This record gives sequence, structure tokens and C-alpha cells, in this order.
Amino acid sequence: MGFWFDQQSLFVLQKYFLVLILSCNPFFLKGTADTNYNTPFPSNFLFGTASSSYQFEGAYLSYGKGLSNWDVFTHEPGNVVDGSNGDIAVDHYHQYLEDLGFMDDIGVNSYRFSISWARILPKGRFGTVNRAGINHYNKLINALLLKGIEPFVTLAHFDIPQEIEDRYGAWLSPEIQKDFKYYADVCFKAFGDRVKYWVTFNEPNVGVIRSYRSGVFPPARCSGSFGNCSSGDSEKEPFIAAHNKILCHAAAVHLYRTKYQKRHGGSIGIVMNAVWYEPISDSMEDKQAVARAQAFYMNWFLDPIILGRYPTEMQEILGSNLPAFSKNEVKKLKNGLDFLGINHYSSFYIKDCMFSSCDQGPGISKTEGFAFRTAQRDGLFIGKPTTVDWLYVYPQGMEKIVMYLKERYNNIPMYITENGLGEVEHQNSTIEGLLNDVKRVDYMSSYLHALGTAMRNGADVRGYFAWSLLDNFEWTDGYTIRFGLCHVDYSSLKRTPKLSATWYKDYIAKNRRAARTCTDA
Repeated sequence: MGFWFDQQSLFVLQKYFLVLILSCNPFFLKGTADTNYNTPFPSNFLFGTASSSYQFEGAYLSYGKGLSNWDVFTHEPGNVVDGSNGDIAVDHYHQYLEDLGFMDDIGVNSYRFSISWARILPKGRFGTVNRAGINHYNKLINALLLKGIEPFVTLAHFDIPQEIEDRYGAWLSPEIQKDFKYYADVCFKAFGDRVKYWVTFNEPNVGVIRSYRSGVFPPARCSGSFGNCSSGDSEKEPFIAAHNKILCHAAAVHLYRTKYQKRHGGSIGIVMNAVWYEPISDSMEDKQAVARAQAFYMNWFLDPIILGRYPTEMQEILGSNLPAFSKNEVKKLKNGLDFLGINHYSSFYIKDCMFSSCDQGPGISKTEGFAFRTAQRDGLFIGKPTTVDWLYVYPQGMEKIVMYLKERYNNIPMYITENGLGEVEHQNSTIEGLLNDVKRVDYMSSYLHALGTAMRNGADVRGYFAWSLLDNFEWTDGYTIRFGLCHVDYSSLKRTPKLSATWYKDYIAKNRRAARTCTDA
């Protein structure tokens, strides 16, 4: 049986298909995914939430777990603003099934979490594998997969076994390369048949700066002019620690690619803290300072891992204080990523301190490329201030940092592995106010819209993870800052979804419907 269309019907049909095709093509989209045909996110895009072992798990020294560096550090008075620690945290170790229920209700299809190194290897490679730790993560991974949620697993999210710190100084010794490779091998072997996304390190740039430059993270090493530490060298040790982390990453990637990747079919990358910097003026000096600021913060790790060398700006300024890679190490380093994870929250201005006069403290030293970071220009903030002193709402920064990485690193696949809004809890904060987190909804909406713009302009971004599923232990800020989509009563550990959880659920569902429409078309 044939079909006949008159001319007007044919015109309407052609117009319908043209609109459908254009609306499903990200290069023609201009809106914010508010209609069925307007999403830059493909059907296989990972929408998720993120966490880390020390911030979530609790179960301190339980089930065979050994001491971690953060266990020791938080038990020393004065290191955490509210005097708290992660002994219990939000008890995710025992309550993960309930937490997976929240994820399932929101509709995420991926969960980024980290493995506690000290739970798997309480004494590093100097002891035995803790079978209870292996069993715990097997149960978590299997429970995720039963709900259709992909595990996105980080090997090291700041916490390491205290044993390797005590034995040889951890990141300051090349000996740690043996430990990290051994740990990675244990994890790949135990979980790799089900885990398809591996991250070696979370924010190694933040870790080495806070641990060895300012000394506010364990092992709390720094020079006197940089912080309040009993020992350390802020001019040299951050670069030694970074060098060893880069080589640990390379060792784990080489191991995965040669021994596991073909059989397991997964991918491996690294997660960097990514801050967008704007020059404080249009002067050439301030623009050059921006380039130096990125070189000394993010490209410090990414250039060696992807390009096989440290940034030129670092080589010129640091000279012999910057460790050198051997020829064999350079071979292992190049193209040492399958994907790049980006933790992006805020943006700042940069002022030149190499050619201009600055009187702003140790931040102007050569360890940061003679670049001074500030949130204000001519008395105005770069974005709307929040109650968190380092977080300013500047959604343009999301688009700009993604496009910067796209251009610099040949559009390597990217995932936004953390993004979210923190709120400082004050004495007059109410449960109703914390649950009605309109500011978080506005923040996520604007940053996701900016991310969509970058994707429409060709950036290969494949996932977005909100930080975080639950309010949790926020490192040296303890429990004073809440980032969760779900409120946690820290006395009872009761979880209650916030407005942002409902919004994220609707946002994911709406974009999935749009993506399916485009796929079907």
C-alpha cells in the first residue's frame, strides 16, 4: 500500500524533520535543555554524584582497616576548625544501601567514590591484603551495578596508609611508586572486571600544595614564611611530591594498559582541581601572569602526563628545583590518560608579580609563578560571593576552563568529576533553610548551562558529577560546610533530600527524554 501526501502536508512533514534534526544537533542549540528537543547531553552521558572514602565512610579502624594519614592528622588538636574527625563521618560504610537508594531515586547512572587505601592495604605493601576491605567494595560495586549505576572509582583521594608516611616519608620518596603500583594492581585485579572508569588521583595539585607548601594537610610540612609547620621546605618539597605522584600515575596507567585494559575494557585518567583565571587588567604582564598561574597549578601535572614535559614557564622560573624526567619516564608519560576529570567550582583574577610590585605574602613567590590570586577587581567580586570564602558564582568559568583544556590537550575526553555549592552552617541556620537550598539549585543550573555551551562548541565532555550526594566531612573545615544534595543530621545520621536533589532528578529526567528523542530521530 502506498502513501500519498499533498504539497502542504509534505511541506509540514519536511519542516518537522528539519526542526527535529537541528534541535538534536548541539551545534544548533541555543537554550538550556528546558524542552524535549534542546539538550547537549547525549543519551550515554554520565549524570552522577561524587564522594570520597575519608569524607563519607567512617568505620574507623573497623573490619581490618589500618590507620590513614587523615586518621592521625584529625586526631591532633587544632588541625580541623571544629575539632572533628572522620571516625564516623556519615557512616556510608554501613549505610551505603540507603544512600544508593537516594541515588537511584534521583536517577543518576554513575557514582564516583574513592577506595580507602588503608582499608585495602593497612600496612601498604609491607603487610597483607585486607579481605574484609575487598569484600566491602565488592558489595558496594555489585549493589551499584544492580541499580544500573556505573562505578567511577578513585584510587587515592588524599588519604594514604600512615605506614608509608612513617616508613619513608610517602610522597617525598620515589619508594612510593612501588607502593602505589602494588595498590593499583590489587584494586584492578579485585574490581576491574566490573569497574570501567578508574582515576589514579583526586586533585594532586591541591594535595601537594596543602601538604607541602602551606602545610594545612598532612603531613603538614612547610617553610616558616608559608605556614605554621615544624619542618619542611615550601620552595622544593611540593615539586618533589608532585614528581613522585606523576610517576605513580604513569606506573598505574602503564600497568592497567598492559595487564588489564584489553580484558576489562575500561579506561583510566586523573582528576585535577581546575580554576579559571582572568587577568586583573588588560595588560600584557597580567595576561602572562595568568598563563604562569595555570602552569603552576593545573598544567604542572597535565603537561607531563599528556605532553611528556613540565610547562615551559615552570622550567624557566624553577630551574634545578624542578625535578627532571628520564628518557624512559618520558616514554611512559606521554598520552598517559584515557580521560581527564575536572573538579571546577570557582574563578579568580590574577595579578602579575614578576614585573609589577606586589605586597601580598608568600603567594607571590616563584612557587606559584609570581602570580597573585584575588577575587576582586576595583572593589568588585569576580562573581557573586557565597558563604564559603573561596567560592564565587561565576558560571562562565565552567565554559572557559573546559574550552581551555579542549584546545590545550587536543580535546581529550573530559568528565566534570566535581561541581557544587557549599553553604556554611551558622548557629541561626534552620533545617528548613538548609533543605530549601535555592542557591544550590541556581548554581548547578547556571554551571550546567555553561557546560552545555562548551559541549555545543565541540568539547568532548562525557559526564557531570555533583559534589556531593550527602553533607559530609569537609577536610579541615570539618562539618561546618554543607555541600550535599541530601541533608545529614550529624547526631542521628538521618538523611533528608534537599530541594536540589529534586531539581537534579527532574533535570536528569528531562535531558534523558530529550536525548532519547534525538536518538530515536
